[in-house]
Amino acid sequence: MTTLQQLADLVGGKVQGDPDLEIRRVTSIDVAAKGDITFVANRKYFAKLKDCQASAVILPPGVDAPGRDLLICPNPYLAFAKILTFLQAPQLPVRGVLPGTWVAETADVADSVTIHPGCVVGENVCIGAGTTLYPGVVVYDNAVIGENCVLHANAVVREGCQLGNRVILQPAAVIGSDGFGFAPDGSSYYKIPQVGIVVLENDVEIGACSCIDRAALGVTRVGRGTKLDNLVQIGHNVELGEDCIIVSQTGIAGSSKVGDHCTFGGQSAVAGHLQIGNNVMIGARGGATNNVASDQLLSGVPLMPHKEWLKATMTLPKLPEMRKEMAHMKKRLEKLEALLKED
Repeated sequence: MTTLQQLADLVGGKVQGDPDLEIRRVTSIDVAAKGDITFVANRKYFAKLKDCQASAVILPPGVDAPGRDLLICPNPYLAFAKILTFLQAPQLPVRGVLPGTWVAETADVADSVTIHPGCVVGENVCIGAGTTLYPGVVVYDNAVIGENCVLHANAVVREGCQLGNRVILQPAAVIGSDGFGFAPDGSSYYKIPQVGIVVLENDVEIGACSCIDRAALGVTRVGRGTKLDNLVQIGHNVELGEDCIIVSQTGIAGSSKVGDHCTFGGQSAVAGHLQIGNNVMIGARGGATNNVASDQLLSGVPLMPHKEWLKATMTLPKLPEMRKEMAHMKKRLEKLEALLKED
């Protein structure tokens, strides 16, 4: 339990109503009850407030809700996330190296680390304070894992790769798998050794079953604060900027460079050796086949401005009818040309 004023202090908001009101949890507006706090970030849901049973509501400035205890905050969605973390996010206990693990004698493991059964930690690995490795995690030789990281079940960090602080790997994420590099040798292919590494900077999160390939030479890098969804593929020597959002089933081919604060929708793609600027948004199933300048919202294959793509997709269902009309017009034109020749 905490008070509404304490929550306001946490998120930098203001209380409108009883500052000593006790709050026990965060819930959605449809199921909230006494003792709960909920939030409304989208104006289309304001009408639901009249039937809401929550003790308090997080709202943006300028919204009228008479008779309610409110937490006023410019960004209700962000406030919701912070309060949810404070009230209900599980705290990971420090349990040390549990029986059933294998940790190399040369590994440097901080005292406040938790390593669950079934984990394997290789030679010369360094693991920072507060980090948790869940069952089945494998860390190859010479890898570095920072402080307060969470590696969920069956995640893999291969040799030499480096994770910053507060990095999260969801189950079965693979960091440092071999890049897809093969030299043609007649009718066959010769494997090119992938001797580089992967670097994940601070506050990066990698979704379940996502794969980030190690560099052929040098570094594959994911910038600070970037978040990858599940089933994302990042090729060797890619450089991802800071605070990017990469949605499920996206693929970025080798040696491409992506700027800061980019958002790629589901099943989007970037071809190899391209330069993508800052603040670029690519809609779902969009594909970059050429370099992309900064500050654009694009969709489609090939990419085009999103508004133009919307117009184009609205035309697609009409194509069969338009084809018939064009065929009819062509016949009429041929008849008119024939008449003109007769004259």
